[in-house]
Amino acid sequence: MAVGVWISLTAYFVLMLLIGFYAWRKSTSSSEEYMLGGRQLSPPVAALSAGASDMSGWLLLGLPGALYVSGLVEAWIGIGLTVGALANWIVVAPRLREQTARYDNSLTIPEFLANRFPSKALALRTVSAVIIVVFFVVYTASGLVAGGKLFETAFADFIGWPGMSDYSIGIWLTLGVVLVYTVIGGFLAVSLTDFVQGCIMMLALVIMPIVILTGSGGGGFDQAAETLRSVDPDFLSWTSGLGVIGFLSAVTWGLGYFGQPHIIVRFMAIRSVKDVPAARNICMGWMIISLIGAVCVGIFGRAYAERNSLPVDDPETIFIILAELLFHPLITGFLLAALLAAVMSTISSQLLVSSSSLTEDFYRLFLRKEAPEKEIVMIGRLSVLLVGIVAAFIAADPESQVLGLVANAWAGFGAAFGPLILLSLTWQRMTGAGAVAGLVVGAVTVGVWIQLGWNASFLGGPGVYEIIPGFFASLLAIYAVSLATESSNEFRPAPSEAG
Repeated sequence: MAVGVWISLTAYFVLMLLIGFYAWRKSTSSSEEYMLGGRQLSPPVAALSAGASDMSGWLLLGLPGALYVSGLVEAWIGIGLTVGALANWIVVAPRLREQTARYDNSLTIPEFLANRFPSKALALRTVSAVIIVVFFVVYTASGLVAGGKLFETAFADFIGWPGMSDYSIGIWLTLGVVLVYTVIGGFLAVSLTDFVQGCIMMLALVIMPIVILTGSGGGGFDQAAETLRSVDPDFLSWTSGLGVIGFLSAVTWGLGYFGQPHIIVRFMAIRSVKDVPAARNICMGWMIISLIGAVCVGIFGRAYAERNSLPVDDPETIFIILAELLFHPLITGFLLAALLAAVMSTISSQLLVSSSSLTEDFYRLFLRKEAPEKEIVMIGRLSVLLVGIVAAFIAADPESQVLGLVANAWAGFGAAFGPLILLSLTWQRMTGAGAVAGLVVGAVTVGVWIQLGWNASFLGGPGVYEIIPGFFASLLAIYAVSLATESSNEFRPAPSEAG
């Protein structure tokens, strides 16, 4: 591997670690600072932190890989995500920022739910914390799979370590760097690194498609389209082979946004409700540009591979292969850093949210209610380390598919927390019993659906994405149980509403 690649990657790693040390000095003196950055995120940092922690390695590996194999029809996932993200910023962001502060300065989603529904506080904190930790271990593992694939593809037989494959080395190196800056700097470090990583990701996704088309062997847009139609006449069709179930399974990815703790926690940390519109506009602009770039990498990457007889054993590595083939080593290092940025931004966010739940919703709730702030911060750091190690062992299988792991975890969170967050913020008649019912029904429905294989094949036809039955079963459970149980007037109006 050329020295230039290592120079770029080393510079990236050093920058991430420096940010971690800066955040350690700036914002780790209390649990609120360690877990929410003191609720002082500026709009640009909150916006790109939400976007970068959302997209992960899926953006540069999973989505381009799906488009490489199946064509433009897979782009409906991106459209569904864009609509869902916009709705999340409009409906959830301002309300969650205001209400988590109003309800006893809640620092985690389980704590907010417990404060919002005190009649079922213990059940809500316990069940929601378990769901967060379990699903985030799987979600974090998907990011480590992406890191392992990067090192296996880009650095094959270069690093070398007795008894370890390149894939395993990639997992542990990726996790190691993330753990250092997350353990040291907490939420502020994660958010600031997300901002930098988001900028790198977007720039890479603008550069790559342009070079694929205009560089040597690219042939331009017209020749790329001709090549793709020769492979499959419907490759550039938005609807070919897409039935109603397939369409719904793609666009309903957007439903998951309302229940992703690692995304909506950014809403809790933004400086003020007045800053939400600016952050929303920045995030949506970043997201649209990045998704279009990822779609183009998959589509044009397939055209380039066909025109130049380029072997691609794993479609999810097309970004890595083209980065090595088409660019100067220094630029290649930058592009591989973009992939690491996508992976690490999400892993760090997930580790921190899992750690917050283990610390606030288990340790402080059951073991040490009066623990001092320094002790809570230390337990948070140890929890980050524990969750990361467990996720690394889950990611050990090199045959794991990034998109598949992300899809399962995304659906689990979206179904369990999505309806619960939406209704708890907007429906005053909702009860604690309804909240517990929705949480359990959503999570169980997704788990059962996956175990029965109905997400792959349903009633002899195409599979139905598990978020669809999970989300609507949870919504129905909350509504029905809330109406069937007595209202205990647990909603606290804002001072202006109370008069």
